[in-house]
Amino acid sequence: MKKTGINFFVVMSSVCFVLFLSGCISMSSSPTPRFYMLHVGHKNQANKKINIVSNQFIGVGPVKIPEYLNRPQIVTQSKEKMLNFAQFDRWGEPLDLGMVRLIGEDLSVIFPGAKFTLHPWNLSIPVKYQVVVEIVQLDSELDKDLFLAAQWLVVDVQNMKTMIIKKSELRQPIIPHTYSGLVKTLSMACASLSNEIAEALATLEAQPTKIKE
Repeated sequence: MKKTGINFFVVMSSVCFVLFLSGCISMSSSPTPRFYMLHVGHKNQANKKINIVSNQFIGVGPVKIPEYLNRPQIVTQSKEKMLNFAQFDRWGEPLDLGMVRLIGEDLSVIFPGAKFTLHPWNLSIPVKYQVVVEIVQLDSELDKDLFLAAQWLVVDVQNMKTMIIKKSELRQPIIPHTYSGLVKTLSMACASLSNEIAEALATLEAQPTKIKE
C-alpha cells in the first residue's frame, strides 16, 4: 500500500510537471500585443497657422464612431468587405477619445492664439465654439487605402446656434501596408479633417450668423 502511494505521487508529479512545461511553451509562443495611438507630427500641419481671437476657448468633441469600431482591436476590412479584428494590434486608448485628442492637438497647432478644451469640459469654461464630429464611415483595407467620411458641425455655444454643418470625405493610401502604417494614415486623415474644420472656424468672425453647408 505504501509503495502504491509513492508511485501515485510520482505519476502525479510527472503529469503536473509536463502540464507546467506545456503551459510555459504556449505562453512563450503567444505574440506580445502591440498598442498604438494617433499622433500629430505632419509637416503640412506644423507650417499652417491661422490667427484667431486671442484666448478664445474652442471645445472639441464629442467624436462619435460606428459601434463596430468601438473596441480595443484595430479593425480592417478584407477585399470581400468582411471585418477583421486584429487580436494583437490594439488601440492604446478608445478610438473616439483618441480622435478627440488628436483633432484638438491639430487645431491647437493651427490656432496658436486660441485655447482648447476637450469634451467633456467643465461648464465654468467660457467655450465660444464647439466642434462636434460623427464618423459616418471608416474603412481600412490594410493592403490598399483608408476611407474616412465625417459629418461635422460647429456650434456657437454662447448663442446656442449651429453655425456650420459640413461633410468631409478623405481617401488616402496606407503606407506602409502594416498596422503602424494604418495608424499613421488615419492620423494624417484626421489632420486633413482638422484643416477643413480650421478653415471653417476662421470664417466665423466675419459671418457669425450665417449657417454654411
